[in-house]
Amino acid sequence: MPARDEATERQIRAATPDLSTWLSANAGSGKTRVLTDRVARLLLSGVDPQRILCLTYTKAAASEMQNRLFRRLGEWAMLPDDDLRNALISLGAEEDVRLGAARTLFAKAIETPGGLKIQTIHSFCAGLLRRFPLEAGVSPQFTEAEERAATLLRAEIVESLAEGPQSHRLAAVAAHLTDESFDQLTRDIAGNADAFRSGIGDEEIHRLLGLPVGFDDAQLADLAFPPGASAVLSALVPALAQGSTNDKKAWDKLKDLTAPGLPDLPMLEGVFLTGKGAKEPFSAKIGSFPTKATASTITDILPDLDAWMRAVEEARPLRLALAAARRMRALADFADLFLSAYETAKQQRGWLDFDDLITRARDLLSDPTVAAWVLYRLDGGIDHILVDEAQDTSPVQWEVIERLAREFTAGEGARADRVRTIFVVGDKKQSIYSFQGADPEAFDRMRADFAARLAASPRPLQVLELAFSFRSAPVVLGLVDTVFEGRDAAGFGGEEPHRAFKAAMPGRVDLWPVVEKVDDPDDRAWTDPVDQLGQNDHRVRLAGEVAAEIERMLREKVRIPQEQGHSGTFGMRSVRPGDFLILVQRRSELFHEIIRACKERGLPIAGADRLKVGAELAVRDLAALLSFLATPEDDLSLAVALKSPLFGWDEQRLFDLAHRRETTRLWPALRERREEFPETFAMLDDLRFQTDFLRPYELIERILTRHDGRRRLLARLGEEAEDGIDALLDQALAYERSSVPSLTGFLVWMEAGELEIKRQLDSAGDRIRVMTVHGAKGLESPIVILPDTGARRPPNVDRLLPLGDRMAWAPPVDEMPPPLAAARAGLVETRRNENERLLYVALTRAESWLIVAAAGDLGKDGAAWHDRVRVALESMGAETQAFPTGQGLRLEGGDWLADAVEAATVAEAPIPQLDPFFERPAGPPPERFTTLSPSDLGGAKALPGEAGLDEAQAKRRGRQVHTLLEHLPLFPAASWEDTAARLLSDGPDGAEGEELTLLLDEARRVLTRDTLAPLFTGEALAEVPVSATLPQIGGKRIHGVIDRLVIDGDRVLAVDFKTNAVLPDRAEDVPDGLLAQMGAYAVALEQVFPGKRIETAILWTRNATLMPLPHDIVVAALAATSTP
Repeated sequence: MPARDEATERQIRAATPDLSTWLSANAGSGKTRVLTDRVARLLLSGVDPQRILCLTYTKAAASEMQNRLFRRLGEWAMLPDDDLRNALISLGAEEDVRLGAARTLFAKAIETPGGLKIQTIHSFCAGLLRRFPLEAGVSPQFTEAEERAATLLRAEIVESLAEGPQSHRLAAVAAHLTDESFDQLTRDIAGNADAFRSGIGDEEIHRLLGLPVGFDDAQLADLAFPPGASAVLSALVPALAQGSTNDKKAWDKLKDLTAPGLPDLPMLEGVFLTGKGAKEPFSAKIGSFPTKATASTITDILPDLDAWMRAVEEARPLRLALAAARRMRALADFADLFLSAYETAKQQRGWLDFDDLITRARDLLSDPTVAAWVLYRLDGGIDHILVDEAQDTSPVQWEVIERLAREFTAGEGARADRVRTIFVVGDKKQSIYSFQGADPEAFDRMRADFAARLAASPRPLQVLELAFSFRSAPVVLGLVDTVFEGRDAAGFGGEEPHRAFKAAMPGRVDLWPVVEKVDDPDDRAWTDPVDQLGQNDHRVRLAGEVAAEIERMLREKVRIPQEQGHSGTFGMRSVRPGDFLILVQRRSELFHEIIRACKERGLPIAGADRLKVGAELAVRDLAALLSFLATPEDDLSLAVALKSPLFGWDEQRLFDLAHRRETTRLWPALRERREEFPETFAMLDDLRFQTDFLRPYELIERILTRHDGRRRLLARLGEEAEDGIDALLDQALAYERSSVPSLTGFLVWMEAGELEIKRQLDSAGDRIRVMTVHGAKGLESPIVILPDTGARRPPNVDRLLPLGDRMAWAPPVDEMPPPLAAARAGLVETRRNENERLLYVALTRAESWLIVAAAGDLGKDGAAWHDRVRVALESMGAETQAFPTGQGLRLEGGDWLADAVEAATVAEAPIPQLDPFFERPAGPPPERFTTLSPSDLGGAKALPGEAGLDEAQAKRRGRQVHTLLEHLPLFPAASWEDTAARLLSDGPDGAEGEELTLLLDEARRVLTRDTLAPLFTGEALAEVPVSATLPQIGGKRIHGVIDRLVIDGDRVLAVDFKTNAVLPDRAEDVPDGLLAQMGAYAVALEQVFPGKRIETAILWTRNATLMPLPHDIVVAALAATSTP
């Protein structure tokens, strides 16, 4: 057996299946491989797949690990004996290697009931609750609430509380709200429910805020206003009026004060105490107030004045604490009321949110009345627990894991005779998800806890480190160690330095100089959008330089290192677009400018890593169309939809429609001029008709598929639009699962919250990737560019601050009592430490080349990432180098030669030979494709002598009767009068009084005629759209809507309603225009229903008679017609 290197030995030792292990793994050290190896070795040792539970941080990580495991087990099933034996030995399973057993593991894992338990902790907790719903007190059919649905529910509860008997609690909270919305407040309360669930008393509040028990305003007044204060004030004020400028400022504040009380205390603090910027802030101005000249005139009161100022200094923190106590009391009272209503509402709906899954599972495993039973049942099912990304596990998640493993570490349980282990892997240097509850300190606490529990067992916890990086070049790892030297508070102490497994790998670190701000960057034209950055803006300039440098490197085929197989030797290859990974701290203007600059240069780029669905152009275009369909009077939404790729109108076309309209609304104007815009009108008319009958998902799909919306959007906006479109469809399905579907309801639901989707850029192909450092965790790339390394604004601090195990409302910094100020300072320090770890994650994504740049200010404290890297590079002997933004620093390691031989293992993709068809010049563009309406066909539409209504009025009356005949058959006859009134209640076709009565009488005669009944049954199709290309009119295309279509065996009957006043006696006397229209329908239906007998007829509504039309007559009329 060949000797193993030290890195492999450490991995094998960590994967030992019968030892509990706590593994600290540096970035790029192969922890996913160790996890996979350990599961494989557990299976090799005979452990049933059902007995293994592997908890990962994300679904993507769970999927990746499962794919790796199945790939390996599948290979084992097919490898020759010698190759399989070597594979198992390299895994560390050299003892008693059983090839036959190894070959069966793939089938065994595939056939495991429920599959391998490789899942997120949320998925595990959801499964646990579904298995024990009665014990957990949840519905067996609970659903996981969507965040948008939860937002709407919280708003609904706030509204109900405002109208309920406890509204004073809400009012008490509202009195302390400034810019904070109730939505954010209720979101924070729901996210910190544990801190509010058990009631908090006034004594606990006072203790947490450093107040004496029972301290109140009266005691504060006694302290702040000692006896004789009024007399001191009476002597002080006149003296100040005669003093210096500063004394007069104090006099101006005190002149109207005669009987000082608690409301005056903040003003007195401003006079008697130093400011927040002083060396000793908020301390009494003993000896400095009043000025010496003024003090010399009131020497008799100076001792009492100094005593009063000391009293005010002593009272200030107590005043702030009392104010904080009132806010905390109001917050706790409201939270208690809100959480009770929120939990009840969720229970009634059978909902659990993400936090509920964890807390309910923890409570289930902690409940002494049922925990033993649940653990016994689980004890019979789990022998080995593996935890991935442990540094990102929150304290409450650790509680779940600890309760699951309690029997393991006690050496007891349902199967005490079996080997049972826990395996934890993580790296607290990469803990960057505190906003999701991650606590890196819990990583060390839990390690010590498990080590203590297993210390007396036959198999104590082995604590290991993986220091070797299989990813990065030595020069990159050297920079990382230098940057974080002495940063113990952020989690960088007490571990081995990074060691490069690929010691011969060439590496390079470049530090570009800062792109400075210019005095007046606003070089925009007045017509430019107000939120668009000018070309002189430092962020725009840096983005342009980054894109230009990438373009240059690709054009000149700059070479980068490439390992030849797994030999440890390196050649060089040409750089490709997929080699670039650009990381930013946040999705700010720089992020978007880089994407824009790359697209302007035609560089292949994968786009943004996260999409705000509501902000995507494709989604906004679809939302505009949906808004119009829900509210036809919404002119703005219709105009937006018309200019979108869905319709493709330009500004001039829209202006012509809007400017020339005679009606007040845009849709009636478009309808009146539908002959000019047949395709647009046909699409909108179809969608309007379907709006009341289709669910939101079906309506969107109709837009995208039937009306070619998806292709049109992608053609204009690019393939990135696909993600937003699919997300909108997913949201429509989610809405329909949780609500009674309606278009208006869906639009309101979409507006309730901002949905953000994550795009998987790790599989972006050979394209440049731009993303945040948070999104890049777990990824790597040959070239990493960090352009966002300038000064970062101070970390935001939440409005709710943790105080002990409670939550307090955070006032402005200057108004914080000492306990809250200390809590805030601790939180700020925690956020700063996390920013250190974020820099670590960013630097360690690079394999061979790291480029660091910045734009704007770096700050003065040296904390900017750019400053940190510069100091480290200078200490490591970096040399000056010219870069696109000026003179910077470069540090190289290894044999990085520009003229090195191309690595043999990396071949350029062959260019396929194109078919000669693709090299021929394109032919002339086809003529503009137009679609006609059957009503556009020439010929008379009425008999001579018909009078009484002009053309517009006749069309209006026709639409009114059509509307009644379309909808009234769906309702009982007794309700037709009310229904007709609603159908024609408003809009340009509205009718009332005598007009409505006449219209209803005409429709009623048609609907009650026995001979016409088959046309209005459920078997007859109403308002059937039809499109076809007609050879009789020169191959032009028509699109129309048939009023009624009856399909009866081999017979197809098309009926059109006509409201003419003068009626023909014979079919031959029907006006030519109407015959041509029916001929168009007949020919179109022959194409749709080949082999069937096509018949057409006109239903004259005036006398409620059906006139069949001979087929030869209507076809002849069509052939004789003239088309526009």
